[in-house]
Amino acid sequence: MIQTIEAIIDEQGNVKLLEPIRLPKLHRAFVTILEEEPALMLHETALLSEAALGEDWNRPEEDAAWSHLQQAQ
Repeated sequence: MIQTIEAIIDEQGNVKLLEPIRLPKLHRAFVTILEEEPALMLHETALLSEAALGEDWNRPEEDAAWSHLQQAQ
């Protein structure tokens, strides 16, 4: 079985898979270096800021300020 999984490689050569994978036994793999920059940076920034934004957004004052959008019409 041949399977392709997206990954990024940092400047030190560390490979990080962008999705989890479980294999029943040891497998060989090929790594192909692409010319383009990874699209991960924007997504990763959003994930890293989620907790900080959640602290600000998940407050009773914010719920009250936006409650008019939750009212049934």
